[in-house]
Amino acid sequence: MTDSKYFTTTKKGEIFELKAELNSDKKEKKKEAVKKVIASMTVGKDVSALFPDVVNCMQTDNLELKKLVYLYLMNYAKSQPDMAIMAVNTFVKDCEDPNPLIRALAVRTMGCIRVDKITEYLCEPLRKCLKDEDPYVRKTAAVCVAKLHDINAQLVEDQGFLDTLKDLISDSNPMVVANAVAALSEIAESHPSSNLLDLNPQSINKLLTALNECTEWGQIFILDCLANYMPKDDREAQSICERVTPRLSHANSAVVLSAVKVLMKFMEMLSKDLDYYGTLLKKLAPPLVTLLSAEPELQYVALRNINLIVQKRPEILKHEMKVFFVKYNDPIYVKLEKLDIMIRLASQANIAQVLAELKEYATEVDVDFVRKAVRAIGRCAIKVEQSAERCVSTLLDLIQTKVNYVVQEAIVVIKDIFRKYPNKYESVIATLCENLDSLDEPEARAAMIWIVGEYAERIDNADELLESFLEGFHDESTQVQLQLLTAIVKLFLKKPTETQELVQQVLSLATQDSDNPDLRDRGYIYWRLLSTDPVAAKEVVLAEKPLISEETDLIEPTLLDELICYIGTLASVYHKPPSAFVEGSRGVVHKSLPPRTGSSESAESPEAAPSAGQAAEQPAVIPAQGDLLGDLLNLDLGPPVSGPPLAASSVQMGAVDLLGGGLDSLMGGSGGFAAPGPAVPASMGAPLGSGLGDLFDLTGGVGTLSGSYVAPKSVWLPAMKAKGLEISGTFSRQVGSISMDLVLTNKALQVMSDFAIQFNRNSFGLAPAAPLQVHAPLAPNQSVEISLPLNTVGSVMKMDPLNNLQVAVKNNIDVFYFSTLYPLHILFVEDGKMERQMFLATWKDIPNENEAQFQIKDCSLSADAVSSKLQGSNIFTIAKRNVEGQDMLYQSLKLTNGIWVLAELRIQPSNPTFTLSLKCRAPEVSQHVYQAYDTILKN
Repeated sequence: MTDSKYFTTTKKGEIFELKAELNSDKKEKKKEAVKKVIASMTVGKDVSALFPDVVNCMQTDNLELKKLVYLYLMNYAKSQPDMAIMAVNTFVKDCEDPNPLIRALAVRTMGCIRVDKITEYLCEPLRKCLKDEDPYVRKTAAVCVAKLHDINAQLVEDQGFLDTLKDLISDSNPMVVANAVAALSEIAESHPSSNLLDLNPQSINKLLTALNECTEWGQIFILDCLANYMPKDDREAQSICERVTPRLSHANSAVVLSAVKVLMKFMEMLSKDLDYYGTLLKKLAPPLVTLLSAEPELQYVALRNINLIVQKRPEILKHEMKVFFVKYNDPIYVKLEKLDIMIRLASQANIAQVLAELKEYATEVDVDFVRKAVRAIGRCAIKVEQSAERCVSTLLDLIQTKVNYVVQEAIVVIKDIFRKYPNKYESVIATLCENLDSLDEPEARAAMIWIVGEYAERIDNADELLESFLEGFHDESTQVQLQLLTAIVKLFLKKPTETQELVQQVLSLATQDSDNPDLRDRGYIYWRLLSTDPVAAKEVVLAEKPLISEETDLIEPTLLDELICYIGTLASVYHKPPSAFVEGSRGVVHKSLPPRTGSSESAESPEAAPSAGQAAEQPAVIPAQGDLLGDLLNLDLGPPVSGPPLAASSVQMGAVDLLGGGLDSLMGGSGGFAAPGPAVPASMGAPLGSGLGDLFDLTGGVGTLSGSYVAPKSVWLPAMKAKGLEISGTFSRQVGSISMDLVLTNKALQVMSDFAIQFNRNSFGLAPAAPLQVHAPLAPNQSVEISLPLNTVGSVMKMDPLNNLQVAVKNNIDVFYFSTLYPLHILFVEDGKMERQMFLATWKDIPNENEAQFQIKDCSLSADAVSSKLQGSNIFTIAKRNVEGQDMLYQSLKLTNGIWVLAELRIQPSNPTFTLSLKCRAPEVSQHVYQAYDTILKN
């Protein structure tokens, strides 16, 4: 009879009966009883009460019974750690058993018992098994080291197990080698800084020898390890490739993909002139094609990987177009992926085949697939010029079908074809205009509007067509509104007499009635251009457009290189690096392909960050104007335009008037209508925090007026580096508004005037909220103090360090650059006090790996003094508890970009060192928040 009978009985008083049977003298009865216990455990009953009785059954020679007892032990050791210690003796004994199967079983079970108390007892038996004469025991012990490292890393390092593991890489048995590699890779992943897999040509040779003889999973571990190795020259790379190539014919698709990964990586180092390079390309195609005969799920993974390979080296599969033709019974996800690859492989040689296929697909029933097929026809036209004519006629045939979604997709791609081949296919515009009423998707509407605006001079009723779109202007999506605005301005520039009203209507809709900043800004720019200089407007709006490139959806090259290193893993399916989807991805190492042979990339790697010594030189002056900031600030240094000072100050266009001459010169309106002033809110100069916060007094009147701690001024730009202009300064925050307090000193022999300031993009979007106002020219040896209001609505770009701010200052002499670090507490906002319940829930919700601990030394304040001091800088105490004589303060603060930081501050009355624990969803800010705490409490 089968073992299923053990799962059928559910008697009361069962535990008591089982106890008696477990203690029976008869071996058979004992075995039956243990089977019943395991069956109960499997269906979820609690049989932990039988722990001592089951452990007694361990003393047996019967392998089957031993396995069952070990199974029980693994399950209950965690809930009964004190009882589990009773089993330690048996483990130690079993590790000396003459039967290698029992020795291995004991080691394997030891690794699965995750109880700290027991681990130290297991070190001795594990050390013996790592040196066991039987390879089966050694390979099991190798994996056990990785498991033990996960429980107690320090113990493994102290006991020298890692060195023993490294020795096992040279073992005579291939399976032991594979498991040792697997264990070391696993440990290295959790400790990326440790150089555990220290590979050299000798150890690589041993791995390649083991590769031929171990199991498929062993081969995958070894191949993945090889992929992380950097050969010293192209000869070594070639010899590794030659020895890995046979793996391509393996039956397991995971082995094939791992081998492909190694070959793709090392091919970077081979010269394209080598005969071997060509041979390797030919060898890579068949295994990839074979992967496509597997079941759909495997096909999908293979296709996602092939997509990457084709982008990197299209020549591998250029003759294999037919395998990517869609079968009628393919699932939709496979169809879409195949389509994508077909377009990537399309070339003049195979375009006729591809187009015939695509036309067929466009009549399918699956809507998503049809859309993609129609778009694919357009992409082929753009990619293969010779086929453009055929593609356009195919698209026109499809438009004649009048199927709504087909027509919309066709119009979107025809727009791109016009961009690629201007003045060639415009004869089809009439056909497109007939279908105008049927368009209901934003992308298709926007494409059609673009076509009408771009070719307005060829369309007699262009103004009527655009006017019909204008009726529901506010109901359109942003994409359509922006296109419509541009199209009508183009139309006005081409036919000014008939469309004056239309353009005024759209400009007022876009600027005065719209609350979308992008739309408003574009509206004002056009309005200004048209009102001051219609000739310039024509040059800007009707400028020659560059032709669009063939492949617009290629993965960015550096990301592609990184993804090639992850072929066969989840990253290759998502087309994202692991850091983008692995929780707590601090352990993820960025991989990159080796530099091409003979290239100078390695000399000038973009990752070559400046050394720490350089960074310490404060303030670092930003180099020549070639960089981003330089381009941004290549300001017009012409003579200042004379004009009423009022006009210039009423138009506060951000920080620096990039048009050099002040926008007041544009206000005189020489066009058909005057431009309105920009819609700057009246309270531009008002502090940012004063909004609803003060209205409802959310802050409870705490800490707002006292203002946060302000550091003393320091020199940011020495006179030597700025032709006699010295700038020193500091940052402050008062009643919700941030300011940069500057002292400008003229140490040159000439007068300085025309000051302006601009910031580069930075981590928190800090930007000047008003121009730099120096009212009188700065005479030699004179200083002026200025408080420049800042806001946080500028462009954002993550800086290193996070609080780095790059600044450019212009005067009549030159443009000067410097960088400075702002203290993070100027960004702590006034409504940063979290509700208690919310605090508790958020603290639990933020993962533990995001918690950071810091020590604040030499601080002798009491808890209340600390609390009120921090409150002045918008760090709010939510609760205070006294635990075993220590004061615990629970605090919250919020940054201007909405990031919350939760803190626990531990204060012992007699101890001047406080412990600060910070939790935050963006752990990179923790270090800077700690510095803010330290600064505020010590000043």
